[in-house]
Amino acid sequence: MDVWGYFADPLQYEFMRRALAEVILMGAVTGAIGAFIVLRGLSFIGDALSHAIFPGIVIAFLLDQSIFAGALIFGVATSAAIAVVATNRRVKEDSAIGVLFAGTFALGVVLISSSDNFTRDLASFLFGNVLGVTMHDIWLSAAAGAVVILLIVALYKELLITSFDRIAAQAMGLPVFWLDMLLLVMISLTIVVSLRAVGNILVVAMLVTPAAAARLLTDRMPVMIALSAAIGVVSGVAGLFISYHQDVAAGGTIVLVATALFGAAWLFAPGSGVVASRLARGRLAAGAPEAQIVFESPEIRTTGSHEGGA
Repeated sequence: MDVWGYFADPLQYEFMRRALAEVILMGAVTGAIGAFIVLRGLSFIGDALSHAIFPGIVIAFLLDQSIFAGALIFGVATSAAIAVVATNRRVKEDSAIGVLFAGTFALGVVLISSSDNFTRDLASFLFGNVLGVTMHDIWLSAAAGAVVILLIVALYKELLITSFDRIAAQAMGLPVFWLDMLLLVMISLTIVVSLRAVGNILVVAMLVTPAAAARLLTDRMPVMIALSAAIGVVSGVAGLFISYHQDVAAGGTIVLVATALFGAAWLFAPGSGVVASRLARGRLAAGAPEAQIVFESPEIRTTGSHEGGA
């Protein structure tokens, strides 16, 4: 099959056009917020929140309501609970995350056991069913994604400063607690956007993998955000078409493409990739002068020190 036909033929179907719109939205939003997740070392929080929304999905299903609404309510509630519990000096943030993550997921399991009709739909919630998205799902995803992107643009400097040095941010008078809370809510919104595409188990990969690949390619935060979003979109689109032609699960294929792109960046990224590092060591061994990287932009870069955690 020719290249044009490879991409054009599947798009003759309405469900594929809807799926394409959904994975583009998902890839862009997860990539953008993922840059802050990787920068702050919040991968565990992304995983915890993706599981914490599970009882919201189950409750919404049992009540025949929107799973997006159920997931969002539980995501926001869990975000608030994590931020509040972690304010106790005797309870570290990772402990608060672990307790609430396990408790909410257990609640979802108990609720599942109370319904005989839920099991048949469980796989689509856990692993995604992007081919089953409706226009209503797409509009909800677009609205949630737009909120996340607008908040990143509006509060970029505040979020960046808080990510690098929380103590300095507090000294500058920034509302660190509320910025942390807002970031958790933004992550929850992003997870809701990704439910249909990759499910709530695989979503953590899309929150972390494109951003981790972008981190290898640049030291400038704005570029990292743009690259991460682009990698997320490419992963979503490529994974969707591969899954269609190979008749395999779309969510898993999307994540595998993102993982492959990360692997390529890890190997071949200029300056930080394995191949580039070995070539640089070879030049040093041969007596060539070491290349110097000069950053002309005065803005804060991702190489700065920071204290992780929200």
